Amino acid sequence: MLQRKNIPLLATFAVLALLLVAASVLFDRFLTPLNFANILRGNAALGVIAVGMTFVILSGGIDLSVGTVMGFSTILLARLLAVEGLSPLVAVPMVLSVGCGFGALLGGIIQVYKLPPFLVTLSGMFLAKGLAFVVLPQSQDIDHAGFRAFAQFKLKLFGNAPITSATLVFLALVLIALYLAHCTRFGRNVYALGGSESSATLMGLPVGKTKVTVYALSGFCAALGGVLWVMNSTSGNPAIGLGTELDAIACVVIGGTLLTGGVGQIIGTFAGVLVFGTIESMIRFKGLESSRTRIALGLLLLAFIVLQKIVVRSADRKLS
Repeated sequence: MLQRKNIPLLATFAVLALLLVAASVLFDRFLTPLNFANILRGNAALGVIAVGMTFVILSGGIDLSVGTVMGFSTILLARLLAVEGLSPLVAVPMVLSVGCGFGALLGGIIQVYKLPPFLVTLSGMFLAKGLAFVVLPQSQDIDHAGFRAFAQFKLKLFGNAPITSATLVFLALVLIALYLAHCTRFGRNVYALGGSESSATLMGLPVGKTKVTVYALSGFCAALGGVLWVMNSTSGNPAIGLGTELDAIACVVIGGTLLTGGVGQIIGTFAGVLVFGTIESMIRFKGLESSRTRIALGLLLLAFIVLQKIVVRSADRKLS
């Protein structure tokens, strides 16, 4: 029997299927392994950030800092590799640790002082943006042989389509996130927290620990997104990232996760990233301006928010 909470998820896959059918009719070479691989590669960084954002929204929160944390991570990694001359085996874990610690700090402030996540993470957004320009005021190319070798690694699969290392990291993270969300106590605590924080507290669940861990995970994913961005561009840039948090939130919502928390799935977010990437690719195939992607995404996001509201109201009426 179809549950109402699954309707947005099914709508996501229906929209993705319709987009793919439309693209195959409009463009002869759209549905090829090469183009699909390019969609995954081009949206790997966004997808990783969206996975972290999914846990935050499932817990009933929001994280506006992830875009600038990604930008900060790109320039920090570039400095560590190109200026300080560190090995990638040292530099990458350092960057990921900083991102994780930054997210944990924001989560701790939210939990200890009972502040709105919107305001705390908005402050974090400006802080990370400023720190990025302190690390290096301009973009920095990376000419580290070992890092370039890993970044340029490719697997030839599905008709010799190149699956890059960035894509492999993204897909691996999706699988790990699926396990965390649906097969661990942490995942159950996240869903319970998003469903009702007061009820989760009365049940004796570790609300504070879960909340801090969720934001730490989001910071980690934002930093990892920065690493993947550097892998694709072989440079760091303190100016990038602002606005990426909105794209990530859009992918999560289009993927069927309720903004109120407690309902959603990682696989839905993955489909939401594919919807975003497919729209972007279709517009590029058509030769239109990239701003059309924002228009299409905005209309689609509005439709999903309305759908979520209808589903929630329907469920509330059934309970009453």
